[in-house]
Amino acid sequence: MLKCVIIPGGGVLSLKDEIARAGEIIRKAKNILIGAGAGLSTAAGCDYSGERFKKYFSDFEEKYGFHDMYSGGFYPYDTPGEFWAFWSRNIYYNRYDRPASDVHKKLLELVRNKDYFVLTTNVDHLFQNNGFDKSRLFYTQGDYGLFQCSVPCHNRTYDNEKSVRKMLESQKNMSVPEEFFPHCPKCGEMMTTNLRIDETFVEDAGWKLASAHYQKFLHRHFSDEIVYLELGVGGNTPGIIKYPFWSFTAENEKSFYICINKGQVFAPKEISDRSILIDGDIKDVLNLL
Repeated sequence: MLKCVIIPGGGVLSLKDEIARAGEIIRKAKNILIGAGAGLSTAAGCDYSGERFKKYFSDFEEKYGFHDMYSGGFYPYDTPGEFWAFWSRNIYYNRYDRPASDVHKKLLELVRNKDYFVLTTNVDHLFQNNGFDKSRLFYTQGDYGLFQCSVPCHNRTYDNEKSVRKMLESQKNMSVPEEFFPHCPKCGEMMTTNLRIDETFVEDAGWKLASAHYQKFLHRHFSDEIVYLELGVGGNTPGIIKYPFWSFTAENEKSFYICINKGQVFAPKEISDRSILIDGDIKDVLNLL
């Protein structure tokens, strides 16, 4: 449903007009930094709740009472077998069993011929799976496709697809047999997901390289004409994307901030004259763009 946008200083602009304005700015831009949160993955069909959750985790919901995959990721399960039953399903259906995303492909078409970079808190690999250049991506919070030592005893991660598939196929009654538990090849302790949950998160060589690429992009365009395009970023970790984007925009008078989200669009008044806030479904907005 299209709404109206209140313009600072008075007046009302239709959302279609704001989208048209945003589209013109993006088309003219040579440099774009994309900041992507969970709302972008949801727009692509990777919803952690609702019917999709019930389809894959109704047994966990019945036993433990949580109603979405995000909550299930923090639940203290009774046994390691249940822990790995949940996580092998979670990783498989959110990382490996994912069809092509029209949302991401349309976003790529908008920026393909520009100097772009993607900063994201999402861990589902949807950018890379849909054609984005790996060297232009920084997954700050980890990757569903990687395991690390739970201690951790060393600073390395491991591809987990084979292990995840074996655990998915072997589980019965919400439990994975112990023989399929992944163990660290160095110290023998249990492996875990490479997700930033606490201080044990491993920033491996790939993570550090991506971070360096991001810093180089920021340095290269700090005072250039650039669009900071924020997509589906909520309030869980605003210090990673939202607050820095506001700060970058305030510090560079040649920059422009565009925020697209459903029900969560706002910006400081200091940058209101160089901001477009679009309250709508990301998929619909990208179609119009």
